[in-house]
Amino acid sequence: MKIDQYNLDILRAIQTDNSLAQRELAERVNLSPNACWHRVQNLKDEGIIVGQTVKLDRKKLNLGLVVFVMLRTRHHSVDWLDEFRRHVSTIPEVIDFYRIGGDYDYFLKIVTRDIESYDTVYQRLISKVELDSVTSYFAMEAIEEQRPLPI
Repeated sequence: MKIDQYNLDILRAIQTDNSLAQRELAERVNLSPNACWHRVQNLKDEGIIVGQTVKLDRKKLNLGLVVFVMLRTRHHSVDWLDEFRRHVSTIPEVIDFYRIGGDYDYFLKIVTRDIESYDTVYQRLISKVELDSVTSYFAMEAIEEQRPLPI
């Protein structure tokens, strides 16, 4: 699928505000409502638009603590990684999970209420798989969060 300027304009608009009515989206990108709808459907069919989400204010939901966790392991087998992925996926406070290169092997972004609830997450994290080191960095301030993709 060719991503032309109209498709980019659609993607930018819905990344910023997914609640736009079809007619309003079409007006923003200078297309007819029918042409805009077909483009959105094609973007979904091609897997470029994946699901629909809503941004929530984590502080108003009493989720004021953001922790970036760097993990190192001595295990690099497929079986260990599968077990680790399954285990981490059971922890809802982990909102981002990456395998990375460099001094650490994995990066987690954890959102929780406070330090006590983070400790509960930490205990759960280390309970099922052997890790070499766990280093936690506590966010002091969210300067920008959940920014749109730079398209």
